[in-house]
Amino acid sequence: MTLFRPRLASISAIALLAFTLAHAPDAQSATLDVTSATIADVQAAFATRKLSSEKLTSAYLARIKAYDKQGPAINAVILVNPNAIREARAMDRERRAGKVRGPLHGIPVLVKDNYNTTDMPTTAGSQLLAGSIPPTDAFVVKQLREAGAVIVAKVNMNEWAGSGGMVNGAKDPEVVKTGRAPAGFSTQGLQTLNPHALDRVPSSSSGGTGASVAAAFGQFGIGTDTGGSVRGPSSANGIVGLKTSYGLISRAGIVPLALSLDTAGPMARNVSDLAAVLGVMTGIDPADPTTQMSAGKAETDYTKYLKPGALKGQRIGVARDFMGADPAVDKITENAIATLKALGAEIVDPIKIPDYLLQARGGIYELLVNSEFKAQITEYLQTLKPGFPRSFDEVVALANDPATNYRSPQKAFALKYSQSRAVDLNSPTYLALRNQALPTIQAGVAAVFVDNKIDALFAPTNSRPAAPIAEPPKPLGAAGGGDSPGSLTNESWLPEIVIPAGMTDDGLPVTVSFIGTAFSEPALIGYAYDFEQATKAIKLPKNTPPLKSDVINY
Repeated sequence: MTLFRPRLASISAIALLAFTLAHAPDAQSATLDVTSATIADVQAAFATRKLSSEKLTSAYLARIKAYDKQGPAINAVILVNPNAIREARAMDRERRAGKVRGPLHGIPVLVKDNYNTTDMPTTAGSQLLAGSIPPTDAFVVKQLREAGAVIVAKVNMNEWAGSGGMVNGAKDPEVVKTGRAPAGFSTQGLQTLNPHALDRVPSSSSGGTGASVAAAFGQFGIGTDTGGSVRGPSSANGIVGLKTSYGLISRAGIVPLALSLDTAGPMARNVSDLAAVLGVMTGIDPADPTTQMSAGKAETDYTKYLKPGALKGQRIGVARDFMGADPAVDKITENAIATLKALGAEIVDPIKIPDYLLQARGGIYELLVNSEFKAQITEYLQTLKPGFPRSFDEVVALANDPATNYRSPQKAFALKYSQSRAVDLNSPTYLALRNQALPTIQAGVAAVFVDNKIDALFAPTNSRPAAPIAEPPKPLGAAGGGDSPGSLTNESWLPEIVIPAGMTDDGLPVTVSFIGTAFSEPALIGYAYDFEQATKAIKLPKNTPPLKSDVINY
């Protein structure tokens, strides 16, 4: 076990003072709306000593109470933290005593239920882990607690991060139909709904985080991304999200899916919040050797890149391989490209992604994830207390045992299907994939940037808006199946930032993405902030409208 070593707050006292004063309310301002306020706004209100973390946390808990299990019943929350108010009061006492840890001091956060928390169960969405209290916090959770963030709730996710037990490689429509549960469903949390349209999915595995951030159940949330699971939910729910560079953030203490691709990242309602959170999440962690890749490249304050004009003079390549599936998405994307031009970006259009890269994604992803999940989830399960499954094979057996009353026959089938597809991690087939094919993908995508002399790729995050929950599942790559940069960005280990761009006529969010080179998060944050300030496209979901308690007088 690696001991956690607390570090200094993510920005210095001088920087925090500047951060606060720059957003200080004027003499006439005495209210804060939790659905639209940024972390900077909140910290400025905290500085008056008239707003408390307790009041802020209570306002978010009121929204959870009104909308999660009642009203539209979004069902994004697996567990409200019973100690949230007590933790908020502790942060208030520290502030009164003159201790302010940084920009997240007293800020409520929503945590995806695959991050270990020692004071609340961590289930990865599976009823088989109901009640499991892990022995240590995830590294990122420790960082957030050390920074003063208040965990409001653990939120739902696709069970085992979706692809942990999948039929994605199947060509037979019957296999896909039998083995694919709706996005946003888990046997522990059941079905999460999209707050913009209750008949739509919240998208892939971080769907609970996406829906709860959009519905303003907390100031921000954290998710994970192996094949699109920060980006898909950010897009479907119309919020900002970041799939981080591989190695930027530790995965220690996160229930694994496939460690060759797994990343963690923040999700928020604005780019400035995402930047403030990201600096707290980074750090070298001996328990996750991949974080050594970020040495000298990670930052502890990304808010300094929140500058209008960041796009001016930048060469942005348009990846039209991910367009053409939906007229509404294409129209909003074309408008976004026009905005980039108006902001001074040099548009390189189109950028062609080589066919071998596009065609390689599905097969590489399926074999890599099936094989690594089988081995790595077994390692994770063996860290848990007695009374829970100890291996992937035991998970498969329990899910398919009628006596277990497992709540998803689709997932039970998919787990068994994955079991038949996985190979051992010492297999020459797996080693060739991991050691030769994956680097080939990474080199190929890097060449796209070099050959076209571009600073970032630009595309709609998803080629279609959020799908209906009842829509029959389709094999990947089938006509009408949709497409996105998705697993290509994971396999190339590159960062991708998602930003709202508009709404379809029927009220569904559309987002666009900037994809950069490794560890180019500072530039991507600048591009996204510049675009956000020009468009202001985010919308509070119609099914989770304002409450009187959202507006706090101070």
